[in-house]
Amino acid sequence: MDCQTISYADFISAILIRATGRMLEISHVQKLKSLGLEKLFQDKDILPSGDIAALVYLWNPFTMVTCVGFNTSPVDNLFVILSLYGASAGLPPLAAFGWVVATHLSLYPLVLVIPVIFLLGYGLDAPPRKLFLPSNLQIVDEKSVEHDVHKTLLNKPTETSFFCWRRVIFFFCWACIWITYVLFLCASSVREYGGLGEMFNRTYGFILSVKDLSPNIGVMWYFFAEVFDFFRSFFLIVFHVNILFMILPLAIRLYHRPCFLAFVYLAISSMLKSYPSVGDSALYLSLLALFVNELAEMKFSFFLFCGYVGISLLSPVMHNLWIWRGTGNANFYFATAMAYACFQIILVVESVSTMLNYDRKVRKLCKTTKT
Repeated sequence: MDCQTISYADFISAILIRATGRMLEISHVQKLKSLGLEKLFQDKDILPSGDIAALVYLWNPFTMVTCVGFNTSPVDNLFVILSLYGASAGLPPLAAFGWVVATHLSLYPLVLVIPVIFLLGYGLDAPPRKLFLPSNLQIVDEKSVEHDVHKTLLNKPTETSFFCWRRVIFFFCWACIWITYVLFLCASSVREYGGLGEMFNRTYGFILSVKDLSPNIGVMWYFFAEVFDFFRSFFLIVFHVNILFMILPLAIRLYHRPCFLAFVYLAISSMLKSYPSVGDSALYLSLLALFVNELAEMKFSFFLFCGYVGISLLSPVMHNLWIWRGTGNANFYFATAMAYACFQIILVVESVSTMLNYDRKVRKLCKTTKT
């Protein structure tokens, strides 16, 4: 794949991220106004998250490295972002197309079906939905035009209280259509090379079996290079199921913030996938920037920034010393991979904690304004 195609994919991804951020920003302001908190959260204090996220994606060194290295991860990222954008805009066909193609290319975006369902069913990210119950809503004056606008916002049960099953059903119908279409094209293309069975074996089977132990920024290559063959199957199951164990608890706790949930799933997948790349980090870091307003009080931001910069500089040096010059050790390079995984864990834990604290802050402010 040439650099020009990758550049186009990155540019389109940035546009879609900006559009998604714009929708999240408008929804964020409307929800705060509907809760009567517009005086506490002034419009001037709300940063343009969509513009920031798009710039983070385009000017991220990880994005530039993938472009220079002719990596295909920008194409995978494009369809992931397309799926999230389609779900945020309430377009089930587009969301299903992006999700199906992203899953076909990389398998791990399969877990994004839960955030997409929440986006289509509940709407965009918002504070806890119990705050929007009729008993908690402010009494508005029908004679005021401005209050009439707020009343219109308050009378949208599909976005606050009730789950819209219609869009979700359309999503699965379109997903089945796109899956059938993709499998038909694949069957026609690989008919002379063993059919769909051989294709699945060389794509999904290759990802799940971790046959290639070439050094990368993940931790699986080193672990399975050292583990005994007798225990290999057991640890393969443990590593892959580890991702699934985190899906349900996070979905239960963050169902009211589906876009943020998608960021958490992508960050966890980047840590635990078989063959990670820096393009995965470029994707979830740009999605994290969509929540600069909610995560303004996040701790260890400077520490994490310095950690990512240090790992980005040390990892190629250790790889060069070990592979090309022969003066280093595999443990040195693996140490950078372990540090990279630790920084990712800290990022996920701190971002989730800060988001939950923000929701608690909004809940307390709602109780204060009511009294």
